[in-house]
Amino acid sequence: MRITSCICPVLVCLCFVQRCYGSAHHGSIKVTRNQTKHVEGETEVHHRPKRGWVWNQFFVLEEHMGPDPQYVGKLHSNSDKGDGSVKYILTGEGAGTIFIIDDTTGDIHSTKSLDREQKTHYVLHAQAIDRRTNKPLEPESEFIIKVQDINDNAPKFTDGPYIVTVPEMSEMGTSVLQVTATDADDPTYGNSARVVYSILQGQPYFSVDPKTGVIRTALHNMDREAREHYSVVIQAKDMAGQVGGLSGSTTVNITLTDVNDNPPRFPQKHYQLYVPESAQVGSAVGKIKANDADTGSNADMKYTIINGDGSGVFSISTDKETREGILSLKKPLNYEKKKSYTLNIEGANTHLDFRFSHLGPFKDVTMLKIIVGDVDEPPLFTMPSYVMEVYENAKIGTAVGTVTAQDPDAANSLVRYFIDHNTEEDRYFTIDASTGTIKTAKIFDREETPWYNITVAASEIDNPGLVSHVPVGVRILDVNDNPPELARDYDVVVCENAKPGQVIQTIAATDKDNSANGARFHFSLDEGLSLNPNFTLRDNEDNTASILTRRRRYSRTTQDIYYLPVLISDGGVPPLSSSSTLTIRVCVCERDGRVRTCHAEAFLSSAGLSTGALIAILLCVVILLAIVVLFITLRRSKKEPLIISEEDVRENVVTYDDEGGGEEDTEAFDITALRNPSAAEELKYRRDVRPEVKPVPRHHPSSSLDSIDVQEFIKQRLAEADVDPSVPPYDSLQTYAYEGHRSEAGSISSLDSATTHSDQDYNYLGDWGPEFKKLAELYGEIESERTT
Repeated sequence: MRITSCICPVLVCLCFVQRCYGSAHHGSIKVTRNQTKHVEGETEVHHRPKRGWVWNQFFVLEEHMGPDPQYVGKLHSNSDKGDGSVKYILTGEGAGTIFIIDDTTGDIHSTKSLDREQKTHYVLHAQAIDRRTNKPLEPESEFIIKVQDINDNAPKFTDGPYIVTVPEMSEMGTSVLQVTATDADDPTYGNSARVVYSILQGQPYFSVDPKTGVIRTALHNMDREAREHYSVVIQAKDMAGQVGGLSGSTTVNITLTDVNDNPPRFPQKHYQLYVPESAQVGSAVGKIKANDADTGSNADMKYTIINGDGSGVFSISTDKETREGILSLKKPLNYEKKKSYTLNIEGANTHLDFRFSHLGPFKDVTMLKIIVGDVDEPPLFTMPSYVMEVYENAKIGTAVGTVTAQDPDAANSLVRYFIDHNTEEDRYFTIDASTGTIKTAKIFDREETPWYNITVAASEIDNPGLVSHVPVGVRILDVNDNPPELARDYDVVVCENAKPGQVIQTIAATDKDNSANGARFHFSLDEGLSLNPNFTLRDNEDNTASILTRRRRYSRTTQDIYYLPVLISDGGVPPLSSSSTLTIRVCVCERDGRVRTCHAEAFLSSAGLSTGALIAILLCVVILLAIVVLFITLRRSKKEPLIISEEDVRENVVTYDDEGGGEEDTEAFDITALRNPSAAEELKYRRDVRPEVKPVPRHHPSSSLDSIDVQEFIKQRLAEADVDPSVPPYDSLQTYAYEGHRSEAGSISSLDSATTHSDQDYNYLGDWGPEFKKLAELYGEIESERTT
């Protein structure tokens, strides 16, 4: 079999010729059909079949625009004798649509224009069959049709346009950016995809490498201040830049970034500034600025005053936003003393680039002359503040002090004084408008207000609108006009077992006057009264006094409160005194002097009961009373007949939860007769059940009642209960608490033992502890009285 292909008649024409038992040309394979030889004297021999197809790659040009289908190649089998008995079949990619085959001759044609950039090759299968039997004459073979590239795509910059920066003053050849263009043509065939770069716009400032596309600076020291933005156009051309090649272009926007290559400069070497003498200290009085062609941090600068006679009066700071020097006033100006100042001001960059130090120095100096303007100023007081003194007993109109103010201007106008009556304190004083003398307008009390703050104003008579103020403090001096008194209300307590000369309280005094009129106090008892037999007072000479007892033992039952008048005097001129009365209470104390109690519960406490115990007992009593009342109420509400029906009680079961009330239950049963048989004069029936038989009264002579025996009485009552038809059929348990007649032995109680005398010694009770202390004291007093 033979395949013949003629490709691109302009370029190459390839013909594949198959001969029997020949070799393949350009990789073609020759395979013959299965053959059987018949040799005389030998049996039939089968030889291995050889391939009857000859194939190779076919090529077809892309973008074919001719009117006829484009010839691709020819399929041929060595079984084809040219008689039309062989039929060629084509299958695979594009078979029947893009590629068609003449089933008789084997010629293949392309019916459509192909684009290599969309699909580079097609894989197809060819087979030769017998037209009559439709049986394959050769096995199916695979071959490839490649689309041959032509230069139909221009280079493209996929990332453009570009924006890039490069520092100014960069060296020539500094790399700025690398651009890359892509070409969709086949880079392995011809020069269709071989791209060359060139610069169309941006010379002579920038250049581009024709092979790599790297853009570089082409000039030395490109200055941003001269030109900042550049627009560079780069072209990419295929076919290695030859004539007829396709091209594409992009724009690169290049911006020069700033470096500190320009020093600051003042527009002028001399400046003049007018500042009025009334300018406030700390206020801004002027601005100055040095120009810097750089931007950002490269233009930051700092201003300083390097010398001049006004360096101590003025200061300068830098505004970071505006880069201006702000001139401020450090001290007040006075036109009458100095009329002008001279300052040398320096402006210097704060961020230096030492690569450009040869362009410096990066600072500049200018001279500033400040003219002080004359202003009509308000009067000026001789002192910034005044402090005056006056006694609290001073009469109205007493002179306190004098303030003085003068006009600082050359005219030296007359000054008028007045007080701003803005507060209540200002109304306590008046001032002479001409002399500035301050006088009292009210009576002062140092103990109420020891200090006054007022404000005095001064203005020029010719110009009342100019006013100055000065604070004046007035201290009120003390006089001895307050007598001393006790420092506080004292709660003085004396124990019942106190000893003579015992200190029961230390008292102190206070005086509203200051230490000069009351620092030393003297204590004494009122001499106009008789000698106090119970207490005395001792002056400790340290502004305190001690209260002492004068006898042994104080009894609350005899007298529980004592009153002691105390006289207190100070050391002022003249001395003042006052009298105060101390209240002394008698209380029960422990042995160590601690007060146990001073109230009525002391007697209960002596018996061993505290206040908490008494409260607990009272609560228990109240709870018991409430329980009793509740029980009685429930008993009364539950009183119902035990026999509800009139039928025979033997045929009913009566359920009840009525428990007996015991000895205190006197409602259901009257047990008085059981306790005292002599009281049973007649038969008494139960009150909770109505009797059906009228009772028969029984009469007993008085002699029989007196002599009746209790045992017989109980048996009689039991017999009556058994025969009583109104009694329900249940057992009753009755308790009798009869004790019998009075014992002849008498009482063994100790209640009457107090009337007898005993020689027993009770001193051992004092050793039993604090719980038996009161008992020991009681028996001790009884023994002492018996001894007396």
